[in-house]
Amino acid sequence: MKRNATAVWEGSLKEGNGKISTQSTVLSNAQYSFKTRFEHGNGTNPEELIAAAHAGCFTMQLTAYLNEAGFRVASIETKCDIDFQDGSVVESHLSVIGRVDAISTDKFQELVKKAETTCPISRLLNTKITSNATLVLP
Repeated sequence: MKRNATAVWEGSLKEGNGKISTQSTVLSNAQYSFKTRFEHGNGTNPEELIAAAHAGCFTMQLTAYLNEAGFRVASIETKCDIDFQDGSVVESHLSVIGRVDAISTDKFQELVKKAETTCPISRLLNTKITSNATLVLP
């Protein structure tokens, strides 16, 4: 399986702007620019897209591990913070809130750590990846 996205940039780095589109068209000419990446502006940026990909991938991986272990998942919510410093992504931090029936906190934390290191986007990123997780009992 292969997926793709396309970026088109016009103009100089600081005054120009770009558009990002995905194969699925979920993103279609989404705006990005120097301002959206390094300041504040309307549009997205590569680090925000990485955060979305990591949060989504991790959440699916954790759900798979929980299901494989026999647990019913009511919901998993993951926020990903990407730390971009000096031209490099230096850390990806996952904040997780899980609503899972009949699981101990220790087992939940174990599966969070397993998903943190094994989801495909975690394996792709060559950076420090950390997480904190909260289990909310029904």
